[in-house]
Amino acid sequence: MSLIQPLPPGPLDIVGDVHGEYDALLSLLSHLGYDAEGRHPAQRRLVFVGDFVDRGPDSPAVLALARRLLGSGRALAVAGNHEINLLREDAKDGSGWYFDSRTVSDEPKYAPFAQPESAAERQAIADFTAGLPVALERSDLRIVHAAWVEPQITAARAMPLGSLRAQYDHWEAVAESQARASQLKERREAEARAWPHSLEDARERPPFLPAHSESELNKAVFNPLKVLTTGLERRCTEPFYAGGKWRFVERMAWWNDYRDAQAVVIGHYWRRLHPPRVPVHGKQEENLFGQTAPLAWHGPRGNVFCVDYSVGGRWVARRAGEPRDERFNLAALRWPERTLMFEDGREMPTQDWGG
Repeated sequence: MSLIQPLPPGPLDIVGDVHGEYDALLSLLSHLGYDAEGRHPAQRRLVFVGDFVDRGPDSPAVLALARRLLGSGRALAVAGNHEINLLREDAKDGSGWYFDSRTVSDEPKYAPFAQPESAAERQAIADFTAGLPVALERSDLRIVHAAWVEPQITAARAMPLGSLRAQYDHWEAVAESQARASQLKERREAEARAWPHSLEDARERPPFLPAHSESELNKAVFNPLKVLTTGLERRCTEPFYAGGKWRFVERMAWWNDYRDAQAVVIGHYWRRLHPPRVPVHGKQEENLFGQTAPLAWHGPRGNVFCVDYSVGGRWVARRAGEPRDERFNLAALRWPERTLMFEDGREMPTQDWGG
């Protein structure tokens, strides 16, 4: 039993990053034709691409539903980077619903948000995330949260199912050992003394901090699970604010080098049906999707598709007291039909399929 698990045969509905938007998920599942227990009259099956949690109003309810669906065998899922943060007790922006250390700092942006009601619920959440694979595959289709690349997939095949935290921690320790050898911690501390502001403060634009950039890339070089759940990255030229902090590495469009015959479906990348008023990910947003239409497949073979339509940004409209914003959507890719179903019932064909 590996961290790369088999996909069952038959038609699938592949749901993008949910990010705690429980009502949107219920609406989407209803439009897809599923009942409350995940049954479908045409025997379809749900697959989630990860990032169930953070930023939205009810991550506990999303996880409770996911646990029930996966436990019944009517759904499958892979881990996203937000599940790994939760599993490793690595509190990040938007995770104040689960980590007490983040609750106060997250309230101005994301409140109100539901929290686990008991220690037993917290343990159930931890057990659920610990048991997730990082990828699913069959002869015609592959599903991973952020990137399907070798040799990282090969490395994950050799990791037992249930070992997600232990394996991730191991590779982070390898990266940390390399960082010590290059005195990276000391160089980061020197940068922090020279620029003593919080990297989560959007109002204080930092200079480019090379040791901070090297630290992020260092982890990606050594940790195959980080690559599969956060994607390939490279050093950027200017810092940009994204996902609640200033960043010094940018994402790479790995799909431009993907030439295998199997289609790949991913989440993670904040795709948009409509152009954002303010870019969420700075210049890298254009680098990733600037030449790709909102409903189009990616890559030289036209067989990679990102199904994350940015519902994780819905807190922006909620905080402003605005109605549901069309910039932020939850969608599912129907396979093998290759159509998109959105939470409001719109169904749209995808474009530029070349597989």
